[in-house]
Amino acid sequence: MTPGMVALFAVACGVSAANLYYAQPLLPQIARDLHAGSGRTALVVTSAQIGYGIGLALIVPLGDILIRRRLVPAILLVAAAALLVASAAPDITVLIVAVAVAGLCSVAAQILVPFAASLAADRQRGRVVGTVMSGLLLGILLARTFSGLIAQAAGWRTVYVVAAVVVLVLSGLLHLRLPDEQTRPRIVYVELLDSVVLLMRTEPVLRLRSALGGLSFATFNVIWTSLAFLLIGPPYHYSEAVIGSFGLLGAAGALAASFSGRLADRGLERPVTGGSLVVMVGSMALLAAGAHQLWALVAGIVVGDLAIQAVHIQNQQLIFALEPSARSRLNTGYMVIYFVGGAIGSATTGLAYGTGGWPAVVVLGAGYSGAALVLWIISEVTGIGHRRGAGTTGTLPHASAPG
Repeated sequence: MTPGMVALFAVACGVSAANLYYAQPLLPQIARDLHAGSGRTALVVTSAQIGYGIGLALIVPLGDILIRRRLVPAILLVAAAALLVASAAPDITVLIVAVAVAGLCSVAAQILVPFAASLAADRQRGRVVGTVMSGLLLGILLARTFSGLIAQAAGWRTVYVVAAVVVLVLSGLLHLRLPDEQTRPRIVYVELLDSVVLLMRTEPVLRLRSALGGLSFATFNVIWTSLAFLLIGPPYHYSEAVIGSFGLLGAAGALAASFSGRLADRGLERPVTGGSLVVMVGSMALLAAGAHQLWALVAGIVVGDLAIQAVHIQNQQLIFALEPSARSRLNTGYMVIYFVGGAIGSATTGLAYGTGGWPAVVVLGAGYSGAALVLWIISEVTGIGHRRGAGTTGTLPHASAPG
């Protein structure tokens, strides 16, 4: 993993993951244009998360058996087509379906992350994964800024046209630059999927870290899904471009991912996780004051994102160490729960904001982050989730002759 290759992986992950988040600052504009309510419009974000979760379950495991230089560009081609359909959507239903397909295919990022982990030496794995995840997280966060600026100048539909072109170019670049894999193990697809379930059932570390990740990402989506509705109304009255620029606030969390990966290389996963969860819960107090105080809103977003991303990096460092030959499947099990949590967070946010506004959203975020902290405390007291499962490797499906 040369610096140039690490950078390519980081950019590719960022562009792929960004497809899930273009809609967040655009929701008020989409609601007006397509004559949909805030609750139904929020389903655009939720559908992307659901599609992503399905892709994680059914597509990402293929990274353990197929040549990823071919698999990733092919997936991105379908994503580009879905983004073009989204740009021409005549109603909210078509937009929801198109964004779901784009989300399904954006799992290319989650094939590339374990690919990077496999290419990295053991002593640098945390740093490489952290750097690649920095790119992924920057893509997630800057997607909001990008979409807000483009929508302000040319409307929300142009956002999806530009995104489709970028993904198309990325597909060609990855086909040319990704390392070739001459041989890959042959495992029956059904057995491949079954082994994901087996890993989830037999690895306590994977179960614990998946639950912590899902609750953390639910907290993340609670804030970002509802932020545009807060900022467009009183007392802020911001435009779409300004709302999109709030994505820059999360860049601190993305840039901290590399540092978090270095801490993971030193074996500090557990204390860093606990401290980050405490900070995550505390950020809810700042966000509550942010309903009327801009400084508190900004501080709450920055601090909360730092904590959420730190937890995520620690989680991945631990699960990738469980079974090197099954990193794509381990990532599948973890990320399915992670994005199911995110989808639940997005869906419940629409209901919370519709019934109680920003205060209800903050209470919801405090509930998710508080649950994660309680779960971590229980795991520390009982020791559950810190010991590897017994005999997992021997029960995974055996590969036939490589091909």
